[in-house]
Amino acid sequence: MCRVLAYIGPEIPLGKLLLEPENSLVNQSLDPELHPHLQLAGWGFGVWSEHLLKPDEPLLYHRPKAAFYDDNAPGVIPSLQAHTLLAHVRASGYDSGVVQTDENCHPFSFDGTPWIMAQNGALPNWRLLQRELLPHCKHRYLKQMRGTTDTEFLYVLLLSLLEGHSDAEVQAGFERMLEVVVEAMDRLDLAALTKLKIALAAPGRIIGVNYGCGRDGETDPAGDWKALRPGAGGEGDMPLSMLLEPMYLLMGRNFEDHEGTYEVDACPEDEATLAIFASEPLTDEGEDWLEIGFGEMVSLRRVEGTVEKTVTKLRV
Repeated sequence: MCRVLAYIGPEIPLGKLLLEPENSLVNQSLDPELHPHLQLAGWGFGVWSEHLLKPDEPLLYHRPKAAFYDDNAPGVIPSLQAHTLLAHVRASGYDSGVVQTDENCHPFSFDGTPWIMAQNGALPNWRLLQRELLPHCKHRYLKQMRGTTDTEFLYVLLLSLLEGHSDAEVQAGFERMLEVVVEAMDRLDLAALTKLKIALAAPGRIIGVNYGCGRDGETDPAGDWKALRPGAGGEGDMPLSMLLEPMYLLMGRNFEDHEGTYEVDACPEDEATLAIFASEPLTDEGEDWLEIGFGEMVSLRRVEGTVEKTVTKLRV
C-alpha cells in the first residue's frame, strides 16, 4: 500500500520528519511495520516554509525511485525546514501498464488552487470511467494533468467539483466526487471495491478523508477491519479490511524535543501546536493516535500557534 504523511506546526527541520525517526517515511519504504509491503515506485513531498523565497507556494520534490534508494534525499532534505508538509511513498505493480516517472509521484500540485494532494488508494477502471467523469472536469485543471495515474485524475475531478475552500465546501466536494464516481460505475457496470484515503494540504491546513465504496458500489460497507485481516490459515478479506481501516492523527507539542521518533508531548487538545496525519500510527504507543474512521473527514488548521481540529461524518 502507499503511505501518506502530513504535518502542520512550528517550522522544524525537514529531516526530523522524513529522515531521522526510526519509523520515518523513507525507512517505511524499505522496512514497513504495519503493512509488510515494499514501496518501490517513487516518492515525493511538498512543503511550505517562511524561509523560502516563495513562501506562499509549495516547494515540490519528486523521485521515481524507491525512497530508501534516493541518493539525493540526504543532501537536499537536511537543508530544508517547513511548517506544512505533505509526503507520500508510492506503491504500484510492476508491469507494462505502470509508468515510473516524476509526473506520477505524489503529491500533485496545480496552478489555481491552494491544495496539493496525495492518496493511499486506487480508483479501479479509472480510464474507462473517464467516459462518464470527464464532463465533470474543468478544462483549466485537465490541461495541467501530466501523468498517467488515477490519483492525478481524481485531483482534477475534485478540484473541478469544489465551489470554495472552506471546510464545509471541501467536504461537499468530496461527497460529490464519490457520488459521481459511483454513478459512473453503475452506468458502465464497473462497480469495484474502491479505497480512497486522501490528504490535502495548503499552508497551515490539512484535510484528510477516509472513504470509498465496496465491491457492489455501496458507500457503507460493513465489517470490522481487524477481524477481516487474514489469519494464519489465510482466511479473511484483506482488500475490505484495508478499505475500512482508519487513518491516524497525532496532536501535541514539542516534536523537536524528541530525537529519532515521532513522539510529541501530550497536552489538552486545544493547546496542541502541531498535528501529524498519517496512513498508520508511527510510534510504539499507538493508542496516542486518534483514529479517523471509514466515512470520516478530519480538518486541521493552525491558528495563532495552535491547531484546531474538526472531525465530521461524510454524507455519502
